[in-house]
Amino acid sequence: MQLTSRLALMNWLTGQGLTGLPENELLRGFCERCRAEGLELSRALVVIDTLHPIYEGRGFRWSDRASNESDAFEYGSTAEGDAAQHWRRSVFFHMLEHGHDEMVIDLADAPSLDFSQIGELAEKGHKHYLAFVHRFGENGALGLMDCLYSCWTTRRDSGFSEAELESLRDLVPVLGLAIKSAQQVDIARTLGRVYLGRGASEQVLGGRISRGVTERINAVLWYSDLRGSTGISESIGPDEIIPFLNDYAQAVIDAIHDAGGDVLKLIGDGVLAMFTGEDMAAARRAALRAEHLFRQNVTALNTRRATDGRPTTSAYIGLHVGEVFYGNIGSEDRLDFTVVGPTVNEVSRIASMSRSVDRELLASAEFYKGLDAAGRRYLVSTGRYALRGIGRAQDLYTLDPEVDASEPVTGSYERYLAG
Repeated sequence: MQLTSRLALMNWLTGQGLTGLPENELLRGFCERCRAEGLELSRALVVIDTLHPIYEGRGFRWSDRASNESDAFEYGSTAEGDAAQHWRRSVFFHMLEHGHDEMVIDLADAPSLDFSQIGELAEKGHKHYLAFVHRFGENGALGLMDCLYSCWTTRRDSGFSEAELESLRDLVPVLGLAIKSAQQVDIARTLGRVYLGRGASEQVLGGRISRGVTERINAVLWYSDLRGSTGISESIGPDEIIPFLNDYAQAVIDAIHDAGGDVLKLIGDGVLAMFTGEDMAAARRAALRAEHLFRQNVTALNTRRATDGRPTTSAYIGLHVGEVFYGNIGSEDRLDFTVVGPTVNEVSRIASMSRSVDRELLASAEFYKGLDAAGRRYLVSTGRYALRGIGRAQDLYTLDPEVDASEPVTGSYERYLAG
């Protein structure tokens, strides 16, 4: 590839990297442009570790022939099981162990090499294999994301020429920089969603990071905490506490997200969430849908845990509606994007009152009154109560026992929630 062609491809990679072209599209565009200039690539694979609570990294593929392989994929831990064995037999692992940055393999030698996938590539007609490991510096690494792996093949019988190898040595680091940049954006979005919640993450990544930047919004608030969690935690081994809390947090958070809500904060075993929208009656119904989904999740979870001989529980849930301040609160160098206001205090008190009246769900009068007529049919009053720290008494509501006791009523309620 001529120098002018290499410079043109570098400029394309830089420009597309700055605009945020997805990684698989970067790789496809790179390979197609290489082929247009006479560098006969037949297959490419780029792999980069990431910072994610589930996945260890992501990979991107390109091939000169149509296949049913995905051009982007994610992979889990390579520390154990079949994944670990596959990783330890890879060219990339061999390169890391021996300190190599580059490795060239004549695929005619594949039968004599104990590397995973090499033989399969040879069987598919690839003739020459080039692998790179580009390591990041200490200041350029994020968790496990400390290098970029790539491999390239050609079907040409003579393999890559020395000039083509030189071209790839010049070009692949620029491609790697563009892919690393895209991954850093993905990591920022992932960390935002995981630690701030979906809505708050969008706000912060959208630029709302100044202290005191808040807005008044009307929201349906959810507050839940586990029944008897302190006693259960004291009765089980220390190594069982976190799995116990995680199991039930998953059940709560999945239900809230599936119903369209946004989890704002995890407080020990408590969860603060909100449901918003222009139609507040629909937001109320979404909160009831989340409560119903949570009960279904807990039923399945408790069956599984009981089978394994592990303790089970459920949760108290309070629902309330009102105006809150939504935004950045804290010090100059430690902010929390959350909701505050009297409504937040009240919903936590309502959830606490559930223990006293032995009801797993309590909703405020404001929540009840704002439901449509169909929704109000499924709630009944539990009485009037003075909440701790709240100056006025109010009626509280729970699900009509018929919702659980009568199949026709259960079906009717589920159809209402489906809306």
